[in-house]
Amino acid sequence: MAKRDYYTVLGLNRDASEEDIKKAYRKLAMKFHPDRNPDDKTTEEKFKEAKEAYEVLTDARKRAAYDQFGHAGVDPSMGFGAAGARGFGGPEGFGGFADAFGDIFGEIFGQSARGSRGNGAFRGADLRYNLDLSLEEAARGADVKIRIPTMETCETCHGSGAKPGTEPKTCPTCHGRGEVRVSQGFFSIQQTCPTCHGTGKIVPDPCMTCHGAGRIKKHKTLSVKIPAGVDQDDRIRLKDEGEGGTNGGPSGDLYVVINLKPHPMFQREGADLHCEMPISFATAALGGEIDIPTLDGHAKIKIPPETQTGQVFRLRNKGIRPVRGSVQGDLYCHLAVETPVRLTARQKELLRELEASTQADPEAHSPRAKSFFDKVRDFFGP
Repeated sequence: MAKRDYYTVLGLNRDASEEDIKKAYRKLAMKFHPDRNPDDKTTEEKFKEAKEAYEVLTDARKRAAYDQFGHAGVDPSMGFGAAGARGFGGPEGFGGFADAFGDIFGEIFGQSARGSRGNGAFRGADLRYNLDLSLEEAARGADVKIRIPTMETCETCHGSGAKPGTEPKTCPTCHGRGEVRVSQGFFSIQQTCPTCHGTGKIVPDPCMTCHGAGRIKKHKTLSVKIPAGVDQDDRIRLKDEGEGGTNGGPSGDLYVVINLKPHPMFQREGADLHCEMPISFATAALGGEIDIPTLDGHAKIKIPPETQTGQVFRLRNKGIRPVRGSVQGDLYCHLAVETPVRLTARQKELLRELEASTQADPEAHSPRAKSFFDKVRDFFGP
């Protein structure tokens, strides 16, 4: 089968630039690479065809011979000099291909082959600080001070890592790029330079304060304004208060994460509050009025006669106004009838009299008990 025109293979005009050729090849290589299309002979052939076209058209001498003589100009068996000048199938002939394939290699397998180069400036790490707050502080807001350990730019060398009066030198291994190219067969991938660790520079005469690191460990105290209504795991971002960058890079951020301490009275659920309120046996049976604690003080609720354990009373707008929203939550009071303890003989006698009087008509005085035993009989049968 006759070979297709190389420009047609790559989808280019004959006046395409070298950059256009590289872009076209990368696109096709990503699409037809065998690792992305296992056991697919058609795509494998298309990949080989695109590779061959790329190898020829990115070599100036081969491209000139191809433009003049077509495929014959780059076929070693035809005796033309351009194809054999650099050895079409030799290691040097694969140089351009390896460079391009090294770039797409990372793209295919999810990692970029191009890292940070040049001055090696890196942003500092973000930091996290867990801040314990009481429920009252979270509801009303607070101004707190926190003390955190951090890595800050060295004031002696201003982050360069070099002794004052000296300067870092360009790394002789990567020549300042921060990366080195490693060949593996006809593949070529980039890796972080082992000498300078990606900075592109080395420090022959390190700073005595930071010992060449460019940063020193310190503790700093910060004021943090906590907005009213924050909840568990809410985050407050303090820009540029994280670790200092390296080689003049920007500082990271500090994230203050809210942790609510347990409250002796209330449990929070979003903007709402819940509490359990014990009431006496007499109040539950006869009704009455009780005081309910709130975050702002006290509130009174009326207990109707014959109140049962577990009944819930809702106090509107006695919860928390969330930090994101304008509607204030509610307070839910869960009643629990308290059984009296340490009874006197007379009290026990009175309770027995009450029990005897209610047992004369149990359906009237204990409707929940009757309903429960009816369900038991239905479950087990007559």
